[in-house]
Amino acid sequence: MLFTEFKLNDIFAEDYVLMKHLLLFLIFSVAVTQAQVVNVETLRKPTDTTRWTGSVSLDISLIKNTNDIFRIANKAHVQYKDSMNLWLFVNDLNLQKIEGNSLVNRGTQHLRYNRRLSKKVKWEGFLQAQYDAISKIDLRALVGTGPRFNLSVNDNYKFYLGTLVMYEYEKASEDISNRIQRDFRGSMYLSFSIYPSETVSIISTSYFQPKLDTLKDHRLSSNTSLLFQIFKDLAFKTTFNYFFDAFPVSEDIPRTQYELTNGLLYTF
Repeated sequence: MLFTEFKLNDIFAEDYVLMKHLLLFLIFSVAVTQAQVVNVETLRKPTDTTRWTGSVSLDISLIKNTNDIFRIANKAHVQYKDSMNLWLFVNDLNLQKIEGNSLVNRGTQHLRYNRRLSKKVKWEGFLQAQYDAISKIDLRALVGTGPRFNLSVNDNYKFYLGTLVMYEYEKASEDISNRIQRDFRGSMYLSFSIYPSETVSIISTSYFQPKLDTLKDHRLSSNTSLLFQIFKDLAFKTTFNYFFDAFPVSEDIPRTQYELTNGLLYTF
């Protein structure tokens, strides 16, 4: 079964009416934003013209020693921007196995729309679906909307603040009793981009996502990337991700997770 199906039949069979109204609200409000949070700030590509842009990366490893090790990681995004609107789609897959046992097995698909309201304010909405076998999340589906504020922008740095509300459907893996949760959460983020030189970029975003009726049930996430331009469309990227979940799906899942990765990023 393709990941794009996201087992949506399970959601709509139980939550069709609520999801329908949420999706309609999202569409009309914006048209007329690892069991982790996706940091779309590293993927927004500045451009003053109307055009399609994007990036793609693919890593595949097959190692044979005392163990059989297989790894595949793919990240791709496509962006379309004009003077008033921005569309952004992200696909992120990561699989790592040793002797057939998964060490990492997660995927995310994310669609975000921005509508410019003024020079300092944009309205954005997003749809997201993800799975994380290691964190025992079979499906986490999100839909959210809210304003995005431009705090400060010049040629050397940019600061943004987002304050969104989202609906979350979360289905745990079958091995922990098939638990299902439906919650409303806030999704507040602070993002900055710094450009010390023409070839170096530092991009960081921190998220705080509390459950609206129980603030102690919250998640914290931080993503920081350092990019060095090698050629015009090719850069070396170092990224550190930090994630904290006050109430993970299962007691044997750590509340704190982090990873440090290095790789190449090609943009077009």
